[in-house]
Amino acid sequence: MQGVSRESYRTAAERLDSFAASAPAADVAKTGDELLMVADVLRGQPRLRRALSDPGRAGDDRAELFRSLLTGKVSDETLELAAILAGGRWSAASELLDAAERMGVEALLASADRAGDLAEVEDELFRFGQVVDGSPALSGALSDVVAPPAQRAELVKTLLEGKAKPATLKLVEVALGGFGGRSFQTGLTRMVEMSAERRDRQVAFVTVAAPLSDDEERRLGTKLSQLYGRDVTVKQTVDPQVLGGMSVLVGSDLYDGTVLRRLNDTRKALSQR
Repeated sequence: MQGVSRESYRTAAERLDSFAASAPAADVAKTGDELLMVADVLRGQPRLRRALSDPGRAGDDRAELFRSLLTGKVSDETLELAAILAGGRWSAASELLDAAERMGVEALLASADRAGDLAEVEDELFRFGQVVDGSPALSGALSDVVAPPAQRAELVKTLLEGKAKPATLKLVEVALGGFGGRSFQTGLTRMVEMSAERRDRQVAFVTVAAPLSDDEERRLGTKLSQLYGRDVTVKQTVDPQVLGGMSVLVGSDLYDGTVLRRLNDTRKALSQR
């Protein structure tokens, strides 16, 4: 999001956080579901999206337009959040859509937090991403944009229902729809990061040839926490193809000390002689 859009999103996000701090987890989850429904409405109606983000129209008018469309269809809290979004200033109509979808995801994460399940939801999202990565057939089925979304969602439901938290299942379905224009796997990764951010943590995605021991993982997490000045959660992926060493990705920072990377660097250097 560009600067003006970030400000508009922050205003709505503060309202959501205030609501989530005191409301029952079920009510927060309902708000998340409804916000995602609002995002679906915006996605399916480009003209409405443009009208609600038109800088030539007063913010109060845009907010009132959205209220009139949603009244009686969503809860009062969702209605208020949608009005705040519509009344904000947006650099592009697409950013209003992204904001509504992101806020729906944040509300689902906040509901998991209220229920004491956020850390578990974070782990479930990461583990499911690993399962999908490890199965080309499953990855292909879930990433197939030609297949009807409902069909892919039903497959996810078959795999996860009764085995994962309801918030996890819903978030995976959002990732299937291309959360924020991302691929399925990238959407899951972003949700893991958002879960950690809500717990005031960062995530280190670590790739190794063989699993780290609990002690090694703890020491790595401690070192990274000292480096970044906040708690860092280590999420490790085992990939024998890296041969040895490890790569660590924290946000946009990549530290690649794998044997595979060194071999590739050597090959590249030799080919340039």
